[in-house]
Amino acid sequence: MPAEPTPALLPQAASWLRRRSWSAADRPVHTLLEAKRRTGRTISVVLPALDEEATVGDIVRTVRRELIERIPLVDELVVVDSGSTDDTAAVAAAAGARVEHRDAILPRLPAVPGKGEVLWRSLLVTHGDIVCFVDADLREFDPAFVTGIIGPLLTDEELQLVKAMYDRPLEVTTIGSATGESAAIVPTGGGRVTELVARPLLNLHWPELAGFVQPLGGEYAARRSLLERLPFPTGYGVELGLLVDALELAGLDALAQVDVGVRHHRHQDGQALGRMAATIYRTALERLDRTHRLKASADLVHPHLTQFTRDPETRSFTAHTHPVTALERPPMHTVPEYAARH
Repeated sequence: MPAEPTPALLPQAASWLRRRSWSAADRPVHTLLEAKRRTGRTISVVLPALDEEATVGDIVRTVRRELIERIPLVDELVVVDSGSTDDTAAVAAAAGARVEHRDAILPRLPAVPGKGEVLWRSLLVTHGDIVCFVDADLREFDPAFVTGIIGPLLTDEELQLVKAMYDRPLEVTTIGSATGESAAIVPTGGGRVTELVARPLLNLHWPELAGFVQPLGGEYAARRSLLERLPFPTGYGVELGLLVDALELAGLDALAQVDVGVRHHRHQDGQALGRMAATIYRTALERLDRTHRLKASADLVHPHLTQFTRDPETRSFTAHTHPVTALERPPMHTVPEYAARH
């Protein structure tokens, strides 16, 4: 039988979850605009994009209309094209973004494929004090994906990095003999690499980060002064790498998360998820080796796993922490009762 969940996170992560988790509605836009005027902070929104002509235009138009023209909150809106073969660049430019091409940024250093490579190079072509990353494959895009995560950085000088948290429904196409194709939605079925790889890794080796609902989410904002001091894994490990390295450099209390609702996006197939998982696992191993977490003491491995569900009444995320057991039985031939019979 599965282990019964314990009622809450461990003290450090539980305290962080209470103090450093908010909803986008906690900071209305007029509050952010006042904080921006008071602090003089500038904001860059960056969309890394590879073959996203179907969705990038709507995101750009929404950000420009709501957060640049209607409310002057965002100072710079940049799409960094990662070698698209479709009309991503043209669609983004027509919608009102400044488009930068990956290979034209820092040309003396040949670019390599990968999302992290694009995010790293984007720092060279943006100027904002706060940099907000948003994936270009989002559908039904809400400005709260931007305002939610830049809000704490504008209103609290202690914070350095803020990630979005949300529900990630999985849309599954089914084929019936009589009805043809139909779509079924699994409300919390998205984020499969998070649940199967990233969350266990973080819980076991960086338990301080167990309170992050979406550690691999592509929507997060950070101060440039932090990002410019962090190494960027070039591939899919970039989100885990930045989160772990920000913890090491700035400390847990400099990190936060904001609930922005529901994230609708394109889902990858199984083989692509496998490649992501392998890259994320390798990224974690490199950091474990770099910080000597594996060699120093077995006590650094924390035998619990925290998962999150959305409470249907309060609409907030609820943490459920389970023990992770690793009990092993010895080879049977070493058991006296077995040896006596054989």
